[in-house]
Amino acid sequence: MPAELIHFSFGNYLPINRVVAIVSPNSAPIKRMIQEGKTNGMVIDMTNGRRTRTVLFMDSGHIVLATIAPETIAGRVAAGREYTEPKQKDKKRPDIHE
Repeated sequence: MPAELIHFSFGNYLPINRVVAIVSPNSAPIKRMIQEGKTNGMVIDMTNGRRTRTVLFMDSGHIVLATIAPETIAGRVAAGREYTEPKQKDKKRPDIHE
C-alpha cells in the first residue's frame, strides 16, 4: 500500500495511513502520554514553536505534535481520498456499442 501523505504546515508531511489516532492535547491523560513520549524520545514535534492543537499517535509508537486542528486534518484526509479514489464506471455507457 503506497503512503498517503498529508501536508501538516511548515513543509512537513505525514503518512496518514500510519496514524492510529488523532486527538486533542487538552486532557490530562494525553498530556501525560506526551511527557512520557518526550522522556522516551518518541515525540516528533511538527509545531515549530507554535501551540499544539493536535496529537497524532502512529502505529510505530511515535507521538506527533501538530499545529493544525483535528477537524482540518480530517478534512484534508477526506479531500485526498475523494481525489484519489477511482470513479465507479457505469455498466452501460452511451459511447460503447454492444
